[in-house]
This record gives sequence, structure tokens and C-alpha cells, in this order.
Amino acid sequence: MVYELREQPWFGLYVSYQIVTTTLFRLPYWYLLSYPRSWRPRASWTIQRSVLVRLFRHLFDVTQKTGPLTSFPTHRAIRPGPGVKGVWVEATPHLITGVLLSMATAANVSCAYIPGYWIDNDETLPAGAPPRPGEKILYRLHGGGYIQLSAHPTDPTANIAHGILKHSLSITRIFSIEYRLSTSEPYKPEHPFPAALLDAIAGYNYLVNEIGFDSSDIIIQGDSAGGNLALALIRYIRDHQQHHPDLRLPRLPAGLLLLSPWTDLGRSHEGPNTSLSNFYSCDYTSARVVQRFSYSKRAFLGPFGFGFAERCVYISPASLSSWVGARFEGFPRTLICSGGAEPLLDSIRSLLWKMERDMGLGAGEGQRMGRH
Repeated sequence: MVYELREQPWFGLYVSYQIVTTTLFRLPYWYLLSYPRSWRPRASWTIQRSVLVRLFRHLFDVTQKTGPLTSFPTHRAIRPGPGVKGVWVEATPHLITGVLLSMATAANVSCAYIPGYWIDNDETLPAGAPPRPGEKILYRLHGGGYIQLSAHPTDPTANIAHGILKHSLSITRIFSIEYRLSTSEPYKPEHPFPAALLDAIAGYNYLVNEIGFDSSDIIIQGDSAGGNLALALIRYIRDHQQHHPDLRLPRLPAGLLLLSPWTDLGRSHEGPNTSLSNFYSCDYTSARVVQRFSYSKRAFLGPFGFGFAERCVYISPASLSSWVGARFEGFPRTLICSGGAEPLLDSIRSLLWKMERDMGLGAGEGQRMGRH
């Protein structure tokens, strides 16, 4: 069972116990364990990095019993703060049709009025200001397994946005959509697939048809589950521009940036001698990564069930299953970044192979996986 200690007083007692034992015993032990280079999860890591990974892994284990340790902003409200530029984004039911509409109906999911956040380095620039000549913008879809984290500028995943702003000359603003997160038992089941995709479509439409950005000036970025969502968004736009031009969907963006994308929610990349089994000790999600993915999948898939992930191109585009014939012709130029020792590495390599197969060898020059 997950989150069995989520209620007080058990939550407080368990968290207090973990704080004391980690501070007095675990941290000193981890430092000793990390001193010999050969004992570190990766020999190239520093002692500090090895300890931090072990600490985060332990925190993930704790949250499997308690649920989230802190609250984070959600789609229900804009959380204010210093320099926070939040806006409300209109629902776009007029852009939803075909199989996506059928899946939304089956899951009892509809389009929603949701927040989004602008991130930039100009405090005087108002949220949603019109594009300036030559300006490029990043449309960010945050990670978190579809069950946690946020588009808010203070969220840990926003460090990606701040890093891009710091090192990019052409991208001066970033917009992040606060898509709805999925929940399942023991919480009230809410917002399964395709709720997040409906919200991502609304955010992209907002940038193009409300703010006035040309699609050719937009780069879509997604990390982890956000990468999965970015691929689904591109797929829907591509397919429905061709077959439903009356929808007046925005054109495809100029580029796609995928950071450790979660691209197979099925089981085609599981098993012995896979990256999921070989690299869990190097990953901050810990040995409980399979359990965590299980809850994420259960919440995200909702009434469709686990078998649906084995067959749906919107959910498992990198799947090796013969049921999933995901094609990538017409996708924008893509950069894929992945660690050399992360559990998702095999599925990310499968995605890279499929995209190079369908987009041509020339496209592969823009699709490379970094190792860190």
C-alpha cells in the first residue's frame, strides 16, 4: 500500500523519526560509504553527489509511506509571490476532436480554465506582454510523473527554466502551464489521461492565438513526464492539422527539447539487464522506482488501466510493443538529453532510434543524448 502513513499523528511521528535518524546516523554513514571511489554509485561522482543521491533516494522512500512532504501549487489557484507572473488560460474545447475527444469522454475529463506562469529576467515586463521583434519563447511542461510538482517559478523543476534564460541569448521568456495532476487511491481519483494533454493544448493555443507568438518562434520543452506530454502535444497538432484543418490548430513549433523524457508507460523496456533494473541504484528515485511508477501510471491511466499504456501512441511513443506503431514524420527538430546511467535510458534510446528512422538521418544531427 502507498501513503499508509499520510494521516496525523502517524505522519508527524514518522517524519520526525526519519529526520533524527538521518541526521545522526544515515548521513555520517553515507559519507563513510562514499569515501572510497569504488563504493560510490558511479566512480566519476564526487562524495557530495553520492551522498545527495542517497539522501534523495531515502526521501523518495519516505514519501512512498507519507505522500508529499510539502504542498505545491496546483491548477486550482495562482499562488502569488515576489516576482510571480501568473495568468489564467482559457479552456479550448473547440480544438479537441477525433480520438482525443473520445478518450476524454471515456475518462469523464473535460477542458478546464487553468493557470500558467511567465518566467523572465525583466521585472518591469508584464505577464503576457506581446512578443518583441525576433523574440523566441520556451513553452515548458514540467515533470513529476503526472502526480506532483508544478509550473510555478519556485518549483524545483523551474531551475531548468532559469538555467535556459541564463545561458540563452535568443530565449528571453518562458511560459509554463499548470496542467492538472492525476490522483488515485487512497486519494480521490481525479484528472486521468488526457486531462494534462487538454491543458497543454490550451497553453499552446494561448501563446499563439492570444499573446501573438508565431509558432516558428516557440520551442516546447518537457522533462520526464513533461517530455511525454510534449510528445503527445506535438503528435496531436501534427495529426489534426492534416486531417482536421477546420479546427484551426496552431502550427507546429520550431523545436522540441526533451530532458530525460518518460516515453514508455508500458512494459516493453522492463526486465533483467535493462536500464530500469541496472541503474536504479544510481538514480534518486531509489529502488522503489517501480512502485512509484506504478502509482503514477495507475493515477494517470485512470479508467483505461495498465493495458492501455501498451497500445496508445500518445502515452508510450517509444514502446517496442507491436501494438504501438508510433511514427514521427513531420515532428520538429528535436534535442534529447539523457543521463548515461538513469533508469529511463533504454526507452529514451528507443525514442531516439524511432525519431531518426522517421525524420531522416539529417534530423539526427539535432537529436543527441548527453551523458552526465
